[in-house]
Amino acid sequence: MNKPLTMTRRQFLGTLGAASAAALLPRFAYAAFPDKPILFICPWPAGGTADQTMRALCAAASKSLGQSIVVENRAGAAGMLGLKAMASAKPDGYTIGQIPISVTRFSQLGTVQLDPMKDLTYLARTSGQTFGIAVLASSPWKTLKDFVAHAKANPGKVTYSSSGVGGATHVGMEEFALAAGIELNHIAYKGGSEALVALMGGHVDALADSSSWAENVRAGKLRLLATWGEKRTHDFKDVPTLKEAGYNVVVDAPNGIGAPKGLDPAVATRLREAFKTAAASPEFVAACEKIDAPLMYLDGPDYEKYVAVTYQKEKGLIERLKLRDLMAKG
Repeated sequence: MNKPLTMTRRQFLGTLGAASAAALLPRFAYAAFPDKPILFICPWPAGGTADQTMRALCAAASKSLGQSIVVENRAGAAGMLGLKAMASAKPDGYTIGQIPISVTRFSQLGTVQLDPMKDLTYLARTSGQTFGIAVLASSPWKTLKDFVAHAKANPGKVTYSSSGVGGATHVGMEEFALAAGIELNHIAYKGGSEALVALMGGHVDALADSSSWAENVRAGKLRLLATWGEKRTHDFKDVPTLKEAGYNVVVDAPNGIGAPKGLDPAVATRLREAFKTAAASPEFVAACEKIDAPLMYLDGPDYEKYVAVTYQKEKGLIERLKLRDLMAKG
C-alpha cells in the first residue's frame, strides 16, 4: 500500500520560499541591471548626423541607468554591418545599438542575414531625419528645376554621393529620379560624413543625405535644393520639399534603439524607461534641433509595430524601383 504524500512544515516553508524567490528573480534582475558599462553600437561613422544624436541620447540615458554607455562606431554596408554585430551579441542588455530602418529593405533583398521581426528587441524609436539634396554654392543649379533640367539633358552624367548602396539616401534619391524621369550616377560612401567630403571636394555634383549639409548651407558653402519631409523644415523654411516641387516622395527614416532578441523582459523595461527619459532630455532635444531632426519617439512595442508596417511597404518599393537591379549596379 502506498504511503500518502505528506510534507512537513519546514518542507512546505522551504518550497514556498523557493517559489517566492523565483517569482522575485526578474525584479531583482531589474534592480541590479546595469552593474557595468553598456556598449552601444552606432552603425555609422563618427561625426555624422546619426552619430551626433546617438551620442547625445546615450549620454542622457546613462544618467538614468547609473552606468556609462560607450558608443562604438562600426560603419559599413549602409548600416547593416553594425546592426548585424549588435543582433549577434549576447542578449544580456550590455550590447545595444541603433537600428537603421533600412533593415526592413535589406533583409528582403538578402543583403543582410537578419529577420527584423524575429532577431531584434525593440526599445524605442527616437527621432527622424531631415534629408535633402545639396550642391556646391558655385553650382550652376540654383533650383531643383535647374537640376532636373540638366539631368534630363545629360542622362547618367550627373553624379551624387550617398551614405551607401540601398540605404535611405540612395533609395530616396532613386525614387525621386524615377518620379522626375531622370537618370543619375550614384557614388556610394560608408557614411554621410564621407559623402559630404566628396561633394565639398568637388568629386561629385550633388549630395543626397540627412542634414550633414546643414552647417555648410548656413555658411553659404552649399545650396540646398530640396528637402524630403512631409513639410518644410524649421531651419530651412525657404527650401521646398520634393512634394511641393511636384514629386510624390517623402523620406524620414526614423532612428531607433534596439537589442538582440531574447533580452530579459525586466532588463528591456529598464532600458525602455531610460531611453524614454533620454529622448525627452534637453541634451537630445538640442542635438536634434542642431541638425533640424524631428522628434519621433515611440516606446518599444509601438516601435516594433511601426517596423512591421514599414517592412510591408518596402515590398512594394523594392519592385517599383527595381532595387535588386540597382543593388547589382552599386
